[in-house]
Amino acid sequence: MKAIVLSKTGGPEVLVPIDVKELEPGRGEVLVKINYAGINYAEILSRKGLYGWALQRPYILGMEASGIIDELGSGVGNLKIGQKVMVGTKCGTYAEKIVVPEERAVPALENFSMEENASFLVNYMTAWVSLIKMAKISPGDKVLVTAAGGGVGTAAVQLASHLGCSVYGMAGSEEKIELIKSLGALDGYNYRDPNCFQDFLENTGGVDVVIEMVGGEVFKKSLDVLNPFGRLVVAGFASLDLKRWNPLSWIKTWRDIPRVNIGKLAQKSAAVMSSHLGYLLEEEPEQMENILSDLMDFVKKHDIRPVIGKVFPFDDAPQAHRYIESRQSFGKVLLKIGS
Repeated sequence: MKAIVLSKTGGPEVLVPIDVKELEPGRGEVLVKINYAGINYAEILSRKGLYGWALQRPYILGMEASGIIDELGSGVGNLKIGQKVMVGTKCGTYAEKIVVPEERAVPALENFSMEENASFLVNYMTAWVSLIKMAKISPGDKVLVTAAGGGVGTAAVQLASHLGCSVYGMAGSEEKIELIKSLGALDGYNYRDPNCFQDFLENTGGVDVVIEMVGGEVFKKSLDVLNPFGRLVVAGFASLDLKRWNPLSWIKTWRDIPRVNIGKLAQKSAAVMSSHLGYLLEEEPEQMENILSDLMDFVKKHDIRPVIGKVFPFDDAPQAHRYIESRQSFGKVLLKIGS
C-alpha cells in the first residue's frame, strides 16, 4: 500500500508516497481503507521536527481521516466490515489504509459527506474542549476567535454562536472575514491591520472569552481586550515559523511564544489556559469519549457542518502543506486518498 512516511524532517518536498508493507489488524483492532485524510498544523510542525507529541521517526504522518472498515481483528464487537467511520489517532492517516484500536474508529456522522467526516474530529473537539471544558462559556458571553478562518477557528465560530454567544472573529483577509460572518460571527476584523485591536475594543467594549490560535502580537493584544473575569484559551500557534537553518527565526519564535504576566492578569482577575487534544486522548480516554458524544449530539441538533477549504490529491501532499503555510487556506484542507 501507499503511505507518506516521515523519515527525515524538511520542507514539503519530503512528503512523497511510497510503498509500505500491508497491514493486518490484531485483537481489538480494525483495518480502515482511507477515503480522505485531514491535514492539521501539527503535522506541518511534525514535518519540521518541531512537534513534541510526534513519534520517533520514521512514522506515517496524519491524525484524522474518514474511511470504510475493510477488516476486523478478533474481539471487535461494535463495528462491522463496510461501515463508514472517522479515525482519530496519533499518526498513520496519510496512507491508503490504517489499523487502529476499535475505539479510535468512530461511526461516521450519517448526514456528513466523507469529506466532512474527515474534517470533524480534531477541529471540532479542539474547539469544543476550549469553549466548554476550559472557557466554560455561557449564553450571552462575548467571544473572540482569532485565526477564525481556519479549521479550528470556523468550528469555534459555529459552536459558540449556536451556544448563544456574541461571536467575533479575526482573520488575515477580507474573504475570510466574510466567511466567518456567514458562519454566525457578528463581525470580523483583519489582524494584519495595525489598528485592528483598537477598533475592536472601541466597537465591542471587550470580550469575556478569547480562543487564540496565532501567538505573537495577536496573543499579546488579545489579553488587552479581555474583560474582568475573562478567559483566554490558547488552542494553536499559527505564527510559529522556526527554521533550523536560520538563527534569526529562532529569535522571532522565542519572542512570539505566548507568555503571561501574572500581575497583569490579577488586575482583571483573568485567566490564560491551554490544552492539547492528543494528551487528553491518551490520559483521559473515557472523559474524551463522553465529550465526543456530547459534541456529536450538539452538531446533529444544530445541523452544523465543517467548512471544506480545499481537497488535494494524495500525490499533492507537498502542495497541500505549502497552501496551509501560505496562510491563504481557510476551513479544512484534505488529502483525497481513496474512492
